Amino acid sequence: MNGILIAMIGALLLPIYEAWQDEDIWQKMLAFASIATKTSIMILVVSVLRDDWMIGVVGVLILSVGNAALMLLAHILRRLNEG
Repeated sequence: MNGILIAMIGALLLPIYEAWQDEDIWQKMLAFASIATKTSIMILVVSVLRDDWMIGVVGVLILSVGNAALMLLAHILRRLNEG
């Protein structure tokens, strides 16, 4: 179990490094979307391993609503840069 979580945290560090390194706003938004998705998948794995479905519900909410809010923010930023 610990090996799986360590591998997931390692995979989470890659988009964090990409967001820190790149100056393009779209690359940062994609990196943050990837971070949100990977974090919610980690929450779902932990909820299944602990057999706690309330944590799983939170993971599903983050997975569905979190990325939608991030894409809305990206659209707003694009509109602000155009005008």
